[in-house]
Amino acid sequence: MTADPAAPRPGRTPRLPRTARRFQLLGAAREVFVAQGYHAAAMDEIAERAGVSKPVLYQHFPGKLELYLALVDEHAAKLVTSVREALDSTADNHLRVERSIRAYFDFVNDPSGAHQLVLESDLRSEPAVRKRIEDAFAQCVRAIAATIASDTGLTQDEADLLAVGLVGLAETCSRWWLVRGGTVSSERAIETMSELAWHGIGGYPRA
Repeated sequence: MTADPAAPRPGRTPRLPRTARRFQLLGAAREVFVAQGYHAAAMDEIAERAGVSKPVLYQHFPGKLELYLALVDEHAAKLVTSVREALDSTADNHLRVERSIRAYFDFVNDPSGAHQLVLESDLRSEPAVRKRIEDAFAQCVRAIAATIASDTGLTQDEADLLAVGLVGLAETCSRWWLVRGGTVSSERAIETMSELAWHGIGGYPRA
């Protein structure tokens, strides 16, 4: 009696559609990169974590850098989308500030630890990685600056400067909060940082 040829081999995952397989591989790679950093991570371990052979992994990603870049792209896009959604969710500028800051706290507080790939990457010296991280920062700044310029009548350069300040505050404080182990509740931290930012930005007149 022969084995069913369609049955998966022991220790391997069954054949999946390409999109589903890519999703699975990215999930396994994220776990390894977050736990070990780029340099210590090995494609062998990623393939084993995903339950596939190395050739299958290389069919989707030609190398470790390409796999890492795909993850940076994915999670940087999530952060930018969250900030844009925060700005679009209300016309109340006080709430816009609070929700933009919340987007950063939610991003760093994700149990996956994926924020490390965007905000704490150990591969910033790689031009392709640095460009993606800087682009994500710039997109968040542009989105916030556009709202500030529209509602205050400030010049674009002044609005850009305020937006950089808000993004810097949100990123730095959310990361510090996470490192401290949430000794202050996330809601209290978001409220405190939002009030700090609002008392500054809220002082500018609407156009």
